[in-house]
Amino acid sequence: MSLAYGRQYLAIPGPSVVPDRVLAAMHRPSPNIYEGALIDMVATLWPDLKALACTRQHVALYIGNGHAGWEAANANVFSRGDHALALITGRFGEGWAMSAEALGVRTERLDFGRAAPVDLDRVADALTADRTHRLRAVMVTHVDTASTARNDIAGLRRVLDDLKHPALLMVDSIAALGCDVMRMDDWGVDVLVGASQKGLMLPPGLAFLWFSDKARAAGRGNDLRSPYWNWEPRAFADGFYQHFCGTAPTHHLFGLREALTMLLHEEGLENVWARHAALAGAVWAAGEAWGNQGAFRLNIADPDARGHAVTAMRLSGDDGTRLRRWCEHEAGVTLGIGLGMAEPGTPAADAFFRLAHMGHVNAHMVLGALAAMDAGMEALKIERGAGALAAAAAAIAQYTPRAA
Repeated sequence: MSLAYGRQYLAIPGPSVVPDRVLAAMHRPSPNIYEGALIDMVATLWPDLKALACTRQHVALYIGNGHAGWEAANANVFSRGDHALALITGRFGEGWAMSAEALGVRTERLDFGRAAPVDLDRVADALTADRTHRLRAVMVTHVDTASTARNDIAGLRRVLDDLKHPALLMVDSIAALGCDVMRMDDWGVDVLVGASQKGLMLPPGLAFLWFSDKARAAGRGNDLRSPYWNWEPRAFADGFYQHFCGTAPTHHLFGLREALTMLLHEEGLENVWARHAALAGAVWAAGEAWGNQGAFRLNIADPDARGHAVTAMRLSGDDGTRLRRWCEHEAGVTLGIGLGMAEPGTPAADAFFRLAHMGHVNAHMVLGALAAMDAGMEALKIERGAGALAAAAAAIAQYTPRAA
């Protein structure tokens, strides 16, 4: 006998929950790709994608996942032998640096570990030491999906501006976009990478690249740009075909239209950000209560440095893996693995796990996931502090509009 029968809740940090409305929008026969409704609908996507990133600048769309977004960014900005500064706060910051290196970019790393955000003073020191301005770009994750550290993007822009360093600011916002506040233009981001499978509530398969005039000018004449990755025809297409360098990802586009309608035109972006902040606060309240006794810890100690889309947590030994398996097989809630968290001097990866609260997620889903985790720790005799569910409920209640 299992209590997992019923609708499963996939609480991993991507692919996230896809709304029924988005699934329904995608569930249709193949459309005409030469004229008619599809072409007219796709024309409405570009201004909304810009609104999502809070930018008036440029956007290109690719068929691919987040790694494709990295490669598109690298291919349009760099030439072989260029230097970049990669700020590492988890596995995905490291992954982007490796992607650039595989293309011949000389990537200098500043590693801040797996449990802390970027230290702006260390970044300033590195940029000050770059007296000849050989660093073409600074690369950073907004929220690293593995560690769940959230970095101060506006603060990085201030450092670059204060030092009058010309490097581009390139940001991977794959885990954060549509969950955490992102103001591309106000924060001076030159290249922003996103993907469909997290806050945008779609299946994996679309990558997005927003880029500034400065980035466009800096990339002209580089030697890594191939016909497929080239952002020029995609962002400044003469016709529908050029936007996609071939056949369009038709059904993903219908789903994207529905998702953007839900996020921007019905809920409103400011409300989307506020909802994610509230749900994250409930998770953190429960985690802090569990941490009052036993080995349970939230991976990022400072609440201001935690992403609002996903929270990394740890127990001890193999208790994280034991808890994940119990929640999935006995309660129908699938938690994320502790991806890339094993490193010298830290607990083994089996201690780590992640709870996503991104995209099409509401209070009862988050509270239910927390209750399943609490039941799992009780069933597995994992020591923890008391009062976690009451703390999470209180956190939700403080965001709930009071009755008149």
